[in-house]
Amino acid sequence: MLTLAHFLVLGAILFAIGVVGIFLNRKNIIVLLMALELILLAVNTNFIAFSHYLGNLAGQVFVFFILTVAAAEAAIGLAILVVLFRQLNTINVDELDRLKG
Repeated sequence: MLTLAHFLVLGAILFAIGVVGIFLNRKNIIVLLMALELILLAVNTNFIAFSHYLGNLAGQVFVFFILTVAAAEAAIGLAILVVLFRQLNTINVDELDRLKG
């Protein structure tokens, strides 16, 4: 039988992997976006777990909004990445100094 603690530990592990992915790899934008998606997945896991164990559907409805924002973020982020790669021929974060303003 799975308890709430099992899902919270899974969410904590996913969140930790996402944070470690952001701090260890600051050069590749694609890896940064994947790490951000892992963090959002950890939050969604916790929302669904609490929603199920408390018997409230509000957490599950909120997950749909988070998934919508995550999909839009991924689409816009990858579109910006494609444009930058076509102009600069690199996706290295250190070489993208045109965004400094």
